Amino acid sequence: MIWCVEDDASIRDIEVYALRSTGFEAEGFEDGTSFWEALRTRRPELVVLDVMLPGMSGFQFAAQLRKTSGSRIPVIFLTARTTENDVLTGFSAGGDDYISKPFSVNEVLARVKAVLRRAGSAGSDEGRLCFGGLVIDTVSEIAELDGEQLSLSRKEFDLLALLARHPDTYFSRVALISDLWKDAPYVLDRTVDVHIARIRSKLGRYHDIIRNKTGFGYYLDSRYELPE
Repeated sequence: MIWCVEDDASIRDIEVYALRSTGFEAEGFEDGTSFWEALRTRRPELVVLDVMLPGMSGFQFAAQLRKTSGSRIPVIFLTARTTENDVLTGFSAGGDDYISKPFSVNEVLARVKAVLRRAGSAGSDEGRLCFGGLVIDTVSEIAELDGEQLSLSRKEFDLLALLARHPDTYFSRVALISDLWKDAPYVLDRTVDVHIARIRSKLGRYHDIIRNKTGFGYYLDSRYELPE
């Protein structure tokens, strides 16, 4: 899923259309307000970001995203701000690439694919997600607690791994069903609650690392500390 943040509707439509035509899922946002609202329940794999946005510049936007998203979301700046200082500011703010307007659609698609490949390679090197004595290995698809392998069903592991990949990020029941049960014809919200309860029961002293905030959803607390 690629999110495009661009206040010019015609440019935003071109970006989204080009990405979708190439097989990506894509969604457009005209400002930061709608983006941050969506981020409460969903998460993109990459953000294509304009710099000259209303209210908050793209540079400020990217820096804020680094602080609040829980784990790293790649950012490509797509902007008419093209001085050397602008480019350096963009990379300092956490940008992964910088494309100048006017742009070639093919160039944007190539850059998106390249950044996603780099992000995927980095993820494979960091396949072991560690939270104290809880370790989730997303490569071998094994979870361990204090060195002992946990007996998790396929769906339980996928759910735990999703939360672990994006710690401190809220996932609503709808978002979790959409991601993990997308091939099922009909899934009740209760199904998510049951799976979460089963995972918690198997996490022993770490059961409270998975939390729920009313109105927001479930999340894995990266700052969780075992009680004395």
